[in-house]
Amino acid sequence: MSTIPRTRRPRLDLGSAGISMRPEEFDGFRHGDARFRYELIRGIVVVSRYPSYAERDPNEELGSLLRKYRDTAQSRLDLTLPECYVRSGQNRRRADRLVWAGLGRLPDPDVDLPTIAIEFVSKSRRDWQRDYEEKRVEYLALGIAEYWVIDRFRYTMTVYRKPPADPAMQVLDAAGVYRTHLLPGFELPLAPLFALADSWKKPR
Repeated sequence: MSTIPRTRRPRLDLGSAGISMRPEEFDGFRHGDARFRYELIRGIVVVSRYPSYAERDPNEELGSLLRKYRDTAQSRLDLTLPECYVRSGQNRRRADRLVWAGLGRLPDPDVDLPTIAIEFVSKSRRDWQRDYEEKRVEYLALGIAEYWVIDRFRYTMTVYRKPPADPAMQVLDAAGVYRTHLLPGFELPLAPLFALADSWKKPR
């Protein structure tokens, strides 16, 4: 008995950088080379290196803290996931971490708008501009309630809030502990995250 072979989805790879593409085309591609991240920005495929250990390790720690909080009596956390897409109009942004809270059910990451988007700042000027400026504008315009930018180079965490929240922006230093009404009872001490990032610095 013959079988019909399944058609393999086309693949994005390093050579895809700069290709013009529609969002529905981008959504149909699979991502071939795991060393790279793929985004669609203003109709162009952007390929960047996968986050470094100095970004991924603090992100894993943050995920662990959030999951521990989920088991507490005060928790409103529904789900947290790393490396997820945010669909913003014609763009497909890749967030370091997303948080869904207050739904009271398991969200569908492809459909439900996240409550909080989180980025760990990368080294290049281009990535810095995307994290602090472009993604901030897009995420808040979508209706995401808070956008956290954790910067291991400046040892700061900047929180942007959807208008008309007051204050619209808050900056914490390395000694800070962040609390938000979106996650009652959750506390995020920043010093351990920055210590993890620093532990990956190569000795001179």
